[in-house]
Amino acid sequence: MSKTLNINHTVVERFCKYVQVDTQSDPLSKTFPSTEKQKNLGKILVDELLEMGVKDAHMDEHGYVYATIPSNTDKDVPVICFCSHMDTAPDCSGKDVKPIVHKNYDGSPIILPDDESIVLRVEEHPYLNDLVGSDIITASGTTLLGADDKAGVAEIMDAAHFLMNHPEVKHGDIRILFTPDEEIGRGVDYVDMEKLGARFGYTLDSGMLGYIEDETFSADGVTITIHGVSVHPGYAKGKMENAMKIAGEILSHLPKDRICPEVTSGKEGFVHPVRLTGVLEQAEITFIIRDFTTEGLHELEKELEDIIKTVMASYPNSSYEFKVTEQYRNMKEVLDQHPEVMAFAKEAIERAGVKPVTKPIRGGTDGSRLSFMGMPCPNIFTGEMAFHSKHEYVGVRDMHKAVETIIHLCAIWEERS
Repeated sequence: MSKTLNINHTVVERFCKYVQVDTQSDPLSKTFPSTEKQKNLGKILVDELLEMGVKDAHMDEHGYVYATIPSNTDKDVPVICFCSHMDTAPDCSGKDVKPIVHKNYDGSPIILPDDESIVLRVEEHPYLNDLVGSDIITASGTTLLGADDKAGVAEIMDAAHFLMNHPEVKHGDIRILFTPDEEIGRGVDYVDMEKLGARFGYTLDSGMLGYIEDETFSADGVTITIHGVSVHPGYAKGKMENAMKIAGEILSHLPKDRICPEVTSGKEGFVHPVRLTGVLEQAEITFIIRDFTTEGLHELEKELEDIIKTVMASYPNSSYEFKVTEQYRNMKEVLDQHPEVMAFAKEAIERAGVKPVTKPIRGGTDGSRLSFMGMPCPNIFTGEMAFHSKHEYVGVRDMHKAVETIIHLCAIWEERS
């Protein structure tokens, strides 16, 4: 049943401020966070939380922002956490973002002014049909917007602002966590779970209105290092084995009609090369492997190594290394043990006047790893769409409903305790 909240929303103003801070993460960096500039947004968020009266808000040396909205009830309520990430994807520039609010969208193409070749059309973005009559926020055409995941950040901040000013809404301790480096798979590497102290959590990092996700890919990274044979090219006949060419053969042997992102959907996994570097003597290919089960991951990894062995058989004096790195696992394995976490989220979405929609994510969130670190953590909609691209957009209606969902969730946990 829908329950009306009288909210003086601040989410749009906050969002438009946050996206102008460049927080792009860097997968090639060896530091944490991978880019120091991510802390610039963290400092802004801490200052805003302190201004709200959230007294323990702070950023640690790793760039994590922690804060607590203190309990205002006598009940013993499990501590819950709301989490979003501050970084934006390396796939598209996040520097000098110019957010544009398109008022009362009418369904016509949206031409972005700084590059008029970037046009949002219903034909390519059918969800725009659902946003007719709503305000829509885009970038200007030369950058991504950063709704992934600054929409989530702004929604959590707006909800915190409301809760700090409306003590009539009863709740237990609410933890806030903002993370760096989620986009490069390192988002929770240094989270202090003891300090966080939350029993259950929710990431705000999903897309369409009403989406609540309890299932992600399981994910591994694979690095293949090829050691070729270097010989002076003038005297190379019958001796040289070029590591770069070997790498190219491996890539050419990958199936094109299955197990690749271009042709998979639903519950199908894939093998995806994301980086290739090398010289004659040594080359390296980095892959991401995705499936919804750990067994499926291992099957894909075996198939990839079988391909490598087949290619390497033609190069008897060369060798290879095959390194698998676990990234995250399907959070459904954990969430199924705590059905109330999803049940309360669905009820909160319904109270916001929205129909909840449950479906798996063909990707991962910080919640995937947090779930296995002891904090079961599904993923709630933010409105972010067409992320990692210059076409990225978010509907203001969806942002408002996400804020309402957070507030209702806090109340439901208190009511059920």
